[in-house]
Amino acid sequence: MLVVRHGQSEWNAQGRWQGQENPPLTELGHHQARTAAAAIGAVDAVVASPLDRAATTAHLIAEQIGVGPVVIVEELMERHAGEWQGLTRDEIDQRFPGFLEAGVRPPGWEDDDDFEARVFAGLDRVAADHPDGMVLVVAHAGVVYGIERAMAQDWERLANLGGRWVERGDAGWSLGERVHLLIDETIPDQL
Repeated sequence: MLVVRHGQSEWNAQGRWQGQENPPLTELGHHQARTAAAAIGAVDAVVASPLDRAATTAHLIAEQIGVGPVVIVEELMERHAGEWQGLTRDEIDQRFPGFLEAGVRPPGWEDDDDFEARVFAGLDRVAADHPDGMVLVVAHAGVVYGIERAMAQDWERLANLGGRWVERGDAGWSLGERVHLLIDETIPDQL
């Protein structure tokens, strides 16, 4: 299973924390999804978070590679970021002084253990539906970070259309390599 982050959203471009808010992809995000499709290879299914930025990315990729329909999996939704949703880092620093630096989270922030349990429940369902298949999962950076955190991986920033291979075996989940599906993230002048 390849779990990837969606293309650039309008709030990514503005530097806003999205959480479970639902801003659409930018034109660059649409371009990134279509470009990334060329790097996917053969998959048996495409699944996605229900949030527009992930679902649209998945639909654009699925259309390019000829696999569908895209299956929406609610559990793969991004973490709820509580009172930080919609705010920039500067706005967070103004409203919640010292929180970011100290690693303190705001009211309404979805707990790590609850978030990871939800994500793995979704991945388990996808694995059960496709026990022998290769699946592309289009989700969110937080989903990939949650998977990695649960498997004791150090945090490392994830770009749009970056992701991680994961596999479900008899002993549970294991991590594969991190990948980046875009070689050139610049937008052509004609777009």
